[in-house]
Amino acid sequence: MRELYVDTRTAAGEDGTGHKFNYYILIGEMAAEHRFSCESYGVKIVEEGGDTVSIPDITVDIARIDGLLDRLIRNTVGPASAAEVVEDWL
Repeated sequence: MRELYVDTRTAAGEDGTGHKFNYYILIGEMAAEHRFSCESYGVKIVEEGGDTVSIPDITVDIARIDGLLDRLIRNTVGPASAAEVVEDWL
């Protein structure tokens, strides 16, 4: 699986502590019918000095993963809530 760095965002938590998140697109392969495979895309969010979440194989459509990642970045979603946001997006 490959990772493609996309952006970094910072946000203040409820307690005023700063958080810095790095966003990546994950690029892997999924088996398809008749011995073929295709690229699959997922997301990874890394909080510097904190947690990391990787959610692979969300879609095979690059435009869809781009839209999802844009939403995650725009809303400064961190690792703790990423799975819930992705599930709602699906």
